[in-house]
Amino acid sequence: MEEVNPESIDEILSSWVGVTRSFPFDEKTLVYKVGGKIFALFDVDEFEGVNLKCDPERAVELREQYAGIKPGYHSNKVHWNTVSPNTDVEASLFYELLKHSYDLVYASLTKKVKLELGY
Repeated sequence: MEEVNPESIDEILSSWVGVTRSFPFDEKTLVYKVGGKIFALFDVDEFEGVNLKCDPERAVELREQYAGIKPGYHSNKVHWNTVSPNTDVEASLFYELLKHSYDLVYASLTKKVKLELGY
């Protein structure tokens, strides 16, 4: 089974349109944004899970199906899940949820911001 780690996540997310990465909170919490809005964040020192935005109904369904998906840590529990890779959450689902988070946030951007991103 493919291992999900900070390097594999960074490689994927850095290739997507308009994605920026920074450490706005502290020196260990890596934050990914599109159009200035957060869609993923995780602790690079203690990599136990990634906070991802999720459709509220799907978020609840996923939490019921997978032990490795919990309400978002230090986040709005309605819209965010903490997804722990290398648990019962397979790499393919993990990467699908990364894309879902990105797509949700991207869809919320104004037309002007989307044009600025060149997309």
